[in-house]
Order: sequence, then C-alpha cells, then structure tokens
Amino acid sequence: MVPVTYYLVLSAILFTIGVAAFIFKRNIITIFMSIELMLNAVNLSFVAFANMYQNLNGQIFVFFVMVVAAAEAAVGLAIIISVFRTRETLNVDRVNLLKL
Repeated sequence: MVPVTYYLVLSAILFTIGVAAFIFKRNIITIFMSIELMLNAVNLSFVAFANMYQNLNGQIFVFFVMVVAAAEAAVGLAIIISVFRTRETLNVDRVNLLKL
C-alpha cells in the first residue's frame, strides 16, 4: 500500500513543473501543455484524497475536470492554429498584439 503523502508529493512536483514551464517558456504550445500538467496534478491529488477517505466525490470531481479540460484542449488548439495561421509564429512575445 502506497501512502497518500507520496501521491501528494508527486502532485506538488508536477504542479511546480507546470507553473515553472508556464512562467518561463515563450511558446504557446508549451504554455498550453503546462496548464494541462497543472490540471492533471490537481486531479492526482483529488484521487489520492478520495482514496484516502474512501469517498467517490473526489473521483467524480476529477471526471468533470477532465471533461472541461478536453473541451479546453479542443478550443485552445483551434485558437492556437488560428493564431499561427495569421501571425506565422507561436512566440508569446510576438503574438501579444491584437492588431496585424
């Protein structure tokens, strides 16, 4: 039996990696992936707590977070493709202006 603290430490490490990538990277795809990594880290902690308390509420909440993340991925990738077609770059510093 693996203790819950191991899962929580892994979740904290994954969340920290996601935050660091979100802050320091300049590519939109990398930023998008770091947001997904942070969502999955929080999902891992929800599942760990749900398992610890023998309650399904955490796992049900994870299911809804995954549904929202899938919708976010679809819309986010569509926006990224649209930005790339108009700007021909995915660098955040060059995409921040709304005008052409």
